[in-house]
Amino acid sequence: MAEVTIKTADKLSQDERAAWRHLQARAPEIASPYFSLGYLDAMAHVRGDVRVVVKTEAGAPVAFLPLQLGLLGHARPLGGPLSDHHGLVGQVGDGEDLTEMLARAGVSVFDFHGALGAQSAFAELGGAPDGSWVIDLREGFDVWKSRRKKPGGNTLRTILVSERKLTERHGAVEFCFDDRAPEALEAMFVWKSDQYRRTGHFDVFSVAWTRKLVEALLRSEAQSGARGVVSSLKVDGELAAVHFGMMGGGVLHYWFPAYDPAFQKEGSGNALLVRILEAAREHSVSEIHLGGGDYRYKAALADWQFPIVSGFAGTGAAAAARRLAHATETLAAELKLGPLTDLPGRVFRRIDRIAGFRAA
Repeated sequence: MAEVTIKTADKLSQDERAAWRHLQARAPEIASPYFSLGYLDAMAHVRGDVRVVVKTEAGAPVAFLPLQLGLLGHARPLGGPLSDHHGLVGQVGDGEDLTEMLARAGVSVFDFHGALGAQSAFAELGGAPDGSWVIDLREGFDVWKSRRKKPGGNTLRTILVSERKLTERHGAVEFCFDDRAPEALEAMFVWKSDQYRRTGHFDVFSVAWTRKLVEALLRSEAQSGARGVVSSLKVDGELAAVHFGMMGGGVLHYWFPAYDPAFQKEGSGNALLVRILEAAREHSVSEIHLGGGDYRYKAALADWQFPIVSGFAGTGAAAAARRLAHATETLAAELKLGPLTDLPGRVFRRIDRIAGFRAA
């Protein structure tokens, strides 16, 4: 019979860490730095609730599920709301197997919102699949650019025209893929927080651990599988746009783009994105992961999507409460209450998002 244990990241043995790396390396669908030991260790450094569920068969680890374990056994994905992608490193079979694995580890309910649809356990427990956008640069920037001559391809053309106008109006445009200057990172924090406030969204960087996570990832080495990178665009010597992303396994996760509002109409943020794409192959990046969401620019620039699902796994009272919340959302949708139709779902998601950031 398989053995299931739950432990902190620092208690993973060297054999378990080697098994983790082996399992990740043999599965292209989990190449993202989100699935790396480097991301696990960075999260464990900034939060005390990080745990890893380990499934072992015949003495050998066959699956790992990193998560954040809260009160009464309620768990969230590693990184909580910051986690665009998550899931198993390894395989556990179907949804029933995953639920049993969690129960044996003392997890009463596990809420997930961007789990890999390619993993059958999550596909069975989740709702209708969404998609996460991918820019494929395996053949280089020029080949990727030639594929933009599809419906919606005018987005890239508009960005390139905006960049040219930016140069004409303000002088030289300077790009740095890996900007280590402290002022670049600080500008990202300031501009992004300002954007969250202006758009009525929760300020991700208003809690201490998120800033500490960014700083921890910037200290990570490439071999960890998750290294933070700050890219910047200067116009006539002044910072105009900054992006913080996470690299590993040939993937750059496009995470926190920010720009000086003074350059908003001139598209400095989009210009920075294109410069990142141009330089990606030089830095061993073959895919840019943009995450999910119904965004026009993502659909226009991406080559394909991989499925992600949202849902929960669990047993007992906590899972029953989660089913009640889901039933309330479903009922509101079926009643077709006009503007109120999506209200319960929006309220639940906002509460859970804020709780995910605040919970320690």
